[in-house]
Amino acid sequence: MSGIRKQAIISSILVYIGVLFGAINNYFFVKDGSFLPQQYGLTRIFSDVGQNFFIFASLGAIPVLYKFFPYYQDNLEEHENDLFGRTLLMSFLGCILVGVAGYFLEPLFIQKFSNRSPLFVQYYFWVFPFAFGLLFFSLLEGYAWALQKTILSNFLRETVLRILTTVIILLYYFKLIDFRTFMVYFSFLYLVIAFILLFYLVKTGHLKFQFKKSRVTKKFYRKMFTMQSLVFGGIIITTIGSTIDGLIIASLLGLEPTGIYTLALYVANLIQIPQRSMQSIATGVLVRMWKDKNYAEILRIYQRSSINMLLISIFIFGNIWLNVHDGLNLVNIQDTYASGIGLLLIFGIIRIIDAGTGVNAQVIGASNYWRFEFLSGVIMLAIRIPLSYLFVKSYGIIGTAYSDLISLTIYNFIRFEFLRRKFNMQPFSLKTIYTILCGFAAYFIAYFILRNFHNWPALFLRSLTFSAILGVCVFLFRLSPDALQLVEVAKNRLRKYKN
Repeated sequence: MSGIRKQAIISSILVYIGVLFGAINNYFFVKDGSFLPQQYGLTRIFSDVGQNFFIFASLGAIPVLYKFFPYYQDNLEEHENDLFGRTLLMSFLGCILVGVAGYFLEPLFIQKFSNRSPLFVQYYFWVFPFAFGLLFFSLLEGYAWALQKTILSNFLRETVLRILTTVIILLYYFKLIDFRTFMVYFSFLYLVIAFILLFYLVKTGHLKFQFKKSRVTKKFYRKMFTMQSLVFGGIIITTIGSTIDGLIIASLLGLEPTGIYTLALYVANLIQIPQRSMQSIATGVLVRMWKDKNYAEILRIYQRSSINMLLISIFIFGNIWLNVHDGLNLVNIQDTYASGIGLLLIFGIIRIIDAGTGVNAQVIGASNYWRFEFLSGVIMLAIRIPLSYLFVKSYGIIGTAYSDLISLTIYNFIRFEFLRRKFNMQPFSLKTIYTILCGFAAYFIAYFILRNFHNWPALFLRSLTFSAILGVCVFLFRLSPDALQLVEVAKNRLRKYKN
């Protein structure tokens, strides 16, 4: 766990540099006198469609890459490893298939979006370089995860990508480029970071292009194909599930509500940044633990990830929710976006539930029962799509939050129950309850003490009060073993420094 913790800390530090740039990006997207809500909504729908194209083009090969990599690593010389080469060829085939299908599907997109979201129809074909760049980067990222070289890939995805986005946003904001040029640059961002990661892997000797079928491929190709087929379906389900809300809103309501939804979702997703770092780092480790049948360590990672991610998610969302109303006014956000505050509350609750269940998806996906991820995803999507469509038609954009809360809570419960019944693994303890109670206590104390103050000092004081109370609770009730160990490490280093 110490290796995971160390990489998670480094990744989180680097990633939060990206958060700063992400906040800058979204500020310039939504501030008065900047992008129109429709233009901001376009970037969301652009990304959603691009992610779906990327998933179909991947043909399910990327999870196979890091699932079977330990077998190749243990049984082949580095120059004999053909796993990446074959995955690369498969991805190129997927790009061709999606490109052809996308060309013939253009009339369908025109039919669905031309009335409410004509701006998306105008930029439809620029989705393809965005999607293929995302595929190329994700392929290299999956290989880096398998090598447990996660820091650079996380840094590129979470930080460098946002810095590049900042550059093109500022170019547009200061009228150095028009909006069309902005969208063209936007579509090539993933290709840029993909080539940076490619250069690193080749330069450091970690990446070999071998296409001759190895003895490991001959031995496992049937299992690999079976896994790929099921995982492919599961990934499609997961991706559609995560993007369907934006697509439905853009189709039924238009790009302006999509922009409001995008800002609320962005703020809520800040809660998940440490979680994504933990998941990417844990993936390669869990694959190795399942291979070695080290169940005790798997349970340890599962439980530690749950309490740590729950604490972090409550810490982040508590600070956001305490200051959201004042924050919108103080930073001069367009009034249109205030209607998304209700969305933010429900999205925040969803993120806390998801974080509190730990790395359950990674534990299942790394095991021999990865087929269950597909089945649980089918159930989630079967609930989410009709709920989202019906709730958006009935309640507007807030309907997406209701449907997400219901479907994703059921989804996490199913995964929790599977691990509990199949392996007698569950992540919760009394510390889970203490953590939630401490979060509520810290929030209400900070809120009631400073509820009548509405300026920058009050904003910082609320955050400081909430954070201090929650921090005291962590150490008073010994909620997180990792937090306690970090303090001991810091003390030991301080002693050495003094000596």
